[in-house]
Amino acid sequence: MDPPPTADTAASSTPTSSSLRKRTTGLSVNTSPPPGGGGGGGSSRERERKARQEAGMDDVERGEEPMSPAGRLFRETHFNCYIVALLGLGSPVDVAAVRAGLEATLVRHPRFSSVQVTDDARKNVKPRWVRTTVNLDDHMVFPDLDPAATSADPDRAVEDYVSSLSTLPMDHSRPLWELHVLDVPTSEAAAAVVLRMHHSLGDGVSLISLLMACTRSAADPSRLPALPPPSSGGPPRQPACLLALAAWVWSLLVLAWNTVVDVTRFVATSWFLRDTRTPFMGTQGVEFRRKRFVNCTLSLDDVKSVKNAMKCTVNDVLIGVTSAALSRYYFRKTASSDDTGGGDSRKSHKNIRLRSALLVNIRKTPGLHTLAEMMDSSKDNAVKWGNQIGYIVLPFHIAMHDDPLEYIRQGKKTADRKKRSLEAVFTYWSGNLVVKLLGIKAAAALCYGMFTNTTMSFSSLAGPAEKVEFYGHPIVYIATSVYGHPHALTVHFQSYMNIMKLVFAVDDEQFPDSHQLLDDFAESLRLVRQAASV
Repeated sequence: MDPPPTADTAASSTPTSSSLRKRTTGLSVNTSPPPGGGGGGGSSRERERKARQEAGMDDVERGEEPMSPAGRLFRETHFNCYIVALLGLGSPVDVAAVRAGLEATLVRHPRFSSVQVTDDARKNVKPRWVRTTVNLDDHMVFPDLDPAATSADPDRAVEDYVSSLSTLPMDHSRPLWELHVLDVPTSEAAAAVVLRMHHSLGDGVSLISLLMACTRSAADPSRLPALPPPSSGGPPRQPACLLALAAWVWSLLVLAWNTVVDVTRFVATSWFLRDTRTPFMGTQGVEFRRKRFVNCTLSLDDVKSVKNAMKCTVNDVLIGVTSAALSRYYFRKTASSDDTGGGDSRKSHKNIRLRSALLVNIRKTPGLHTLAEMMDSSKDNAVKWGNQIGYIVLPFHIAMHDDPLEYIRQGKKTADRKKRSLEAVFTYWSGNLVVKLLGIKAAAALCYGMFTNTTMSFSSLAGPAEKVEFYGHPIVYIATSVYGHPHALTVHFQSYMNIMKLVFAVDDEQFPDSHQLLDDFAESLRLVRQAASV
């Protein structure tokens, strides 16, 4: 089957769909000094150089670097994945300030100033990153939105435009990123920008670390944002005694057993173990179809309140709320076909197998790190830039409970079980081994089997805990997602300050009621929060 236009290939060299968007050409903007630099050119350049060093994006020697196995996987036809980050801004876009900021930061980043090169004439030559000169006019996009649409419903107009990006290929002769400027006020923000980048450039942790390097604290614009504390939730420290030694030995045995079981299930899922057919599961070719990106704002304080009441972690709460919301949606969608007037249709779905592919950061040190740390090229760097991710298959509990907190208990049980397993580490290293021994096509086939036999993708990522500015523009919200993989539903939670953004990437045809699914999540969190307060 020939891939539709959403799966662009590395051989493309000319921009397409130009009628849907316009690029700037020849903006008369002096980007040498930063905005507001005044006449002190020398001091301004010194401050800019110092900021680049602090952020980890100072100039480096141009060269070549081989692509990682994960980066190569994201080039494959069925995994041509892109990350989309929508930033709501608190003020209209100052184009000059944004251009100057990009020139000082993003343009100097090794990945964002490199192209992917493959020598087709030579056998067994790995694709590699090659540094190039970045023309910022090729990467800043200023779309012509319909004035009537933006006046009638600006939120929908922005949503439609961001969704249209999933159908537009990128030009692989340039660095694979774009910044789309949507200077349209919406219900939540005065304007928005959309950063679209190919997933081979880095994973979610890398992207958020890069974003934080491109921002400054709103309270003190002279410093980078403070990193959010790493999530706690590991087992309590045991006292130094024989009992602790026995507990340690037992935990190792449990870890080994759980890893063997999880790896066996992962391999079975890649080959034949398929989820139950539900309204959430995609059909063949879903990775090539248009995706719609929708989001809503939840209260992070509500999530933390449930966390404290249930003595669990934020991720435990998010897993439980997701189970509750999916259950609400599922039983509402299937009620008409299952309820024939006799019995309880909710009890006839006890054994629903609904699992997600969950990306896990396998860096030895969890949480976010400064970009300067991640760009350290030393071999012993445990938090280096790139796609340092493994996969786990995470099951979700689909049922109807009178007690909303039962979803949280089940979510905590599932998360605790997965924490006592090395499934993510195994899938990362075994994936690299498969690439080396059998090639990228074999690794892509195994991953494709795992995705098509599971139902959805799920992830959560912590963002800045304080208000930050994007090149002088206060950020109101951050909504990130991904597309290009074979799932019809991707659920992502993104925290920022005291809010939690819930973002979906859904098959546009399969989920015409995606906003209703958002409401199911909001209502599920409300019910769980209410029950936890009692």
